[in-house]
Amino acid sequence: MEQKIRRDRNMGNNLRRLRIERGISQEKLCAELQRRGCDIGRTTYAKYEAGELNIRASVLIELRKIYGCTYDDFFFDLDVDEPSDL
Repeated sequence: MEQKIRRDRNMGNNLRRLRIERGISQEKLCAELQRRGCDIGRTTYAKYEAGELNIRASVLIELRKIYGCTYDDFFFDLDVDEPSDL
């Protein structure tokens, strides 16, 4: 039986946009996340932005606090209609 692999929606572009809008480098952002208890390095964070890894909820919670944004900002433009395989 052949299994279809579907690409999941990711918020990498939104993560990158929010970081750049605030003028924060990935290094500085990761240092702040580590200070807040999120054990994350720049390489891992870069994979979040590239859509190669799904972000953990604990990191998303801290990013919302750092950026002073809503959770909707992370999910902006991800609810576009896609054809269903059902």
